[in-house]
Amino acid sequence: MTLRDGQCAWITGASMGLGRALALRCAREGWQVVASARGQAGLDSLVEESAALPGNVVAVPLDVTDGQAVAAAVRQIETEIAPIGVAVLNAGTHRPIGAGDFKADDVETLLRLNVMGIAHCLEALLPAMIGRRGGQLALVASLAGYAGLPSAAGYGASKAAVINMAESLKPELDALGVKIQVVNPGFVETPLTAKNAFPMPFLMPADAAAEAFFRGLLSRHFEIIFPRRFAYLMKCLRVLPYWLFFKLTRQALPKP
Repeated sequence: MTLRDGQCAWITGASMGLGRALALRCAREGWQVVASARGQAGLDSLVEESAALPGNVVAVPLDVTDGQAVAAAVRQIETEIAPIGVAVLNAGTHRPIGAGDFKADDVETLLRLNVMGIAHCLEALLPAMIGRRGGQLALVASLAGYAGLPSAAGYGASKAAVINMAESLKPELDALGVKIQVVNPGFVETPLTAKNAFPMPFLMPADAAAEAFFRGLLSRHFEIIFPRRFAYLMKCLRVLPYWLFFKLTRQALPKP
């Protein structure tokens, strides 16, 4: 599915990183893009950067953890800008959590944004898309959702939940004419990954990741993955017997 005439693409978490790069890629294609995020300054600079592109980027600031605000934003977009034909639910964050500094509040913060943020958006989007028997949803998870990795006790759990959510919804949405995809990126050069103090194999520039993301949106694939080599390694990792799985994942622990 591609964006139909008279419709817009809504991208959450669009003020920085992968979401911002994807918004610019869609605008280069001539799409009408609505960009949402909590950071007004980042949205303003995105709109300014996109001004010379064939498409158009409009900013609608939003905190996706606020369900009422999400519902109001979707109504505003649909009535004042255009029906949402493609929704990329990308807003999320990362916070390393290990055994030595495990805090339930940190896990809750990740789940509230990474999982409930998407759930709020789905609740607001699905009635109209189902009513139109058309639309496209891309839920951004992560390759970290494939298997439990050191320091990702909260982040990986949140992304595994998003993968499961997309898998659960797909059969019913297929019958209702709504396309749903799950997006599982590896390491992408963003302000979030810049904080990582560990090696990041197959690290991708944000523009290259956005190109892979955009091509995936145009495809028929349920899962959009990039970089592919890292994704295939992670797919192999999750089917290993536990004795071998833990032998390998221990290598990612910080050296004493």
